[in-house]
Amino acid sequence: MSGKTRFSVIGYGHMGKRHASVIGEHPDCELMAVVDMHPQQELPGIPFYKDLDHFLESLTAAATDVVVIATPNGLHAQQALKCLDAGKHVLIEKPMALNKADAEAILAKAADVQRQVFVMMQNRFSPVSAWLKEVVDSGVLGKIFLVQVNCFWNRDDRYYKKGSWHGTKELDGGVLFTQFSHFIDLLLWCFGDVTNIQAKLANFNHGNAIEIEDTGTVQFDFVNGGLGCLSYTTAVWDKNLESSVTVIAENGSVKVGGQYMDKVAFCHIKDYALSERRFPDMEDGDTGRANHYFVLEKIRNVLKSGAGITAEASGGLKVVDIVQNIYKTETI
Repeated sequence: MSGKTRFSVIGYGHMGKRHASVIGEHPDCELMAVVDMHPQQELPGIPFYKDLDHFLESLTAAATDVVVIATPNGLHAQQALKCLDAGKHVLIEKPMALNKADAEAILAKAADVQRQVFVMMQNRFSPVSAWLKEVVDSGVLGKIFLVQVNCFWNRDDRYYKKGSWHGTKELDGGVLFTQFSHFIDLLLWCFGDVTNIQAKLANFNHGNAIEIEDTGTVQFDFVNGGLGCLSYTTAVWDKNLESSVTVIAENGSVKVGGQYMDKVAFCHIKDYALSERRFPDMEDGDTGRANHYFVLEKIRNVLKSGAGITAEASGGLKVVDIVQNIYKTETI
C-alpha cells in the first residue's frame, strides 16, 4: 500500500477518543469516520455513524483501510468479525475477546479473508518494556527465580457508574480483561508461557455495583522455569498506587513500573551498567500517546510488507486464554 493509511474508529469513549486523536496527529494516517451510538460534533469534517452496519455499507467504509474497535469488551469479537467480513483490517482494543473460542474465530476469519488483525498491546512499545525483554532474552540475568507483578489501581463510583458496561460480566468480563491484560501480555512476552495457575478473587469494595472481582492474587509457574505471582486490585482509595514488575534472578534483580511501564525503579545486575542506557524523559500521558503512535507505525509497516499474523495478534489470543484460565480456577 502507498499513501496515507486510512482509519475509522468504532466506539468514541475514552479509548476511542485517544485513538482518533493520535490518528489525526499522525502525518501518514487519516481519520475517516467514527461509529458511536451517541453522535458528537467535536470532530469537524469527520462523519459520525450511529450503526456499524450502516457504516460498513457506506462509501466511507469502502475508503477505510483499518477499523479500530474501541467498544465495550464483550462487543469486540462480533464487531471484528463483521469488519473482517467487509474486507477491513482491524485493530482491536484489549482484550481481543472475552473467551478463547471467539479470539480463535477472529484469527480464523482474518486468515480466510486475508486481512490483518492487530491487538492494542501498546505497552510493548514502551522503551522500558523493550529493555526488560532485551535483558531477559540476553541471558544476563541468568536463571529467573521469581517474577512479581503488582497492579494496585483505583476504580470507584466515578468509574463504575450505574448503567455503565463497566463491571458487568457480559460486556466487561473482569478486571484482568479491562485493566490488567497489558501486564499479562508483558509477562508472556518477556518470560514465556505459564502453567499451574492458582487464583483467589474477591470483591471487597464495590458491593452490588459490579458483577466481577475488584481484587485478586494469582500464582503460577513459568514453563521456562521460575515462579510467578500477580497481585491486583481496583479497590485502592482515590487514586492509583502502583504498577510494577519485579524480577529476582540468578545474577541480579530489576523492577520496572510507571503507568505505561516507562520507569526503571531498580536495577542491580552482575557486570551490567544501566547508566549506559538512555530512556525518553516524558510525562506518563506523553509516553502513552507515544506508544499509540508506535502502534500506528507498526500497522503501516505490516500492511506495506504484506507480512503474516503479527506477534501482537497471537499474543492477544494467548492473553485471553490465560485470563480465561485464571477465572476458571476461582470465583468471587
